[in-house]
Amino acid sequence: MKTKTPSSTTANERSRQIEDICLRLLARREHSRRELLDKLALRGFERDEVNPVIDALTEQNWQNDERYAECYVRDRIGKGYGPIRIAYELQQRGISGVDLDAQAEEQGGWLNLVLDVYAGKYGDEKSLPPNEWAKRSRFLQQRGFSGETIKQVFAELKIKLCRSG
Repeated sequence: MKTKTPSSTTANERSRQIEDICLRLLARREHSRRELLDKLALRGFERDEVNPVIDALTEQNWQNDERYAECYVRDRIGKGYGPIRIAYELQQRGISGVDLDAQAEEQGGWLNLVLDVYAGKYGDEKSLPPNEWAKRSRFLQQRGFSGETIKQVFAELKIKLCRSG
């Protein structure tokens, strides 16, 4: 019996392999189009042979960037990440133009989210030395919250900057 080499594999068989891989990946979790393209490229498939397969899967609603983005945003908000970081991560996955504010409102809004993140990490001290104030601000910035939102957190919690001396 003769074994097939990659070069002797027909285009139809390659398409079937690509489809099988995509369906296995999509069965585990949602994937963006770019994620599928990247994962298949790592397995040695060319973009020109992958694109028609992903197009067909998109037509059949197996792959859907909008649904992926919705699930991704909901998950990241649930883990305490802010709009700047989530937008950046989506961009890295080939997704843009998502209304993050609408999804945040469904989960209580950005201010409530950042207050929960802050309360989960820090106590309820009302007076902080400058270095601790800066440390807490950096933590919230790394989570993806804007400077304006961070100012709102400190104002809402009535946290004051104290002078050590």
